[in-house]
Formats: sequence, structure tokens, C-alpha cells
Amino acid sequence: MIWYQYVASFFAGAFLANVVPHFVHGISGDRFPTPFANPPGQGLSSSTVNVAWSLANLVVGYLLFRAGNVASQSPATLLAFLAGIAAISLPMSKHFTQKETR
Repeated sequence: MIWYQYVASFFAGAFLANVVPHFVHGISGDRFPTPFANPPGQGLSSSTVNVAWSLANLVVGYLLFRAGNVASQSPATLLAFLAGIAAISLPMSKHFTQKETR
């Protein structure tokens, strides 16, 4: 495996994990923080913005998943992928407990 495949696998995990909360809140009609809110990442964005943000993350995550060749028989790329999921999920679970409730 080439080094950049591990990097792509890691970021594929991060982007694909980020799809879930934004998509779920968006299709539920709930407001949820996005980078486009005011202040970014803390204020609440509309459900439509959340769905659009989740779909953008899905496209980028898929492209990185393919570039990282995560579906190959290499356990190292799968571990990098899972590390990317953990790297964004754990800090964000703490961060989003403090979101604004406007």
C-alpha cells in the first residue's frame, strides 16, 4: 500500500462519520450546527443546510474511500478508516453537547 492510501482511508472515515448526524437532523427537520452557522460549528443551521452538508460529506468520503482502497484485503487501511471515524466522533460528541438551543 502507498502511504497516501492510509491518509485517504483515515479522512474517508472522518467524512463518512460526519454524514450521519447532519443527515439525521436534516431529514428530521431539526436545526443542527454546521460550519455555515453563526458562529461556525456552534450556531444552528437549517435542516436543508444540514442535508446539503451531509451529502457533500458523503461525496468526499466516498471518493476518499475509493482512493484509500479501504475495501481491499488490507487490514491496515481498514484500521486507518476506523481511526478516522473515532477521531471525529469522540471529540464531536463532546463538542455538540454544548450547541446553542435557539
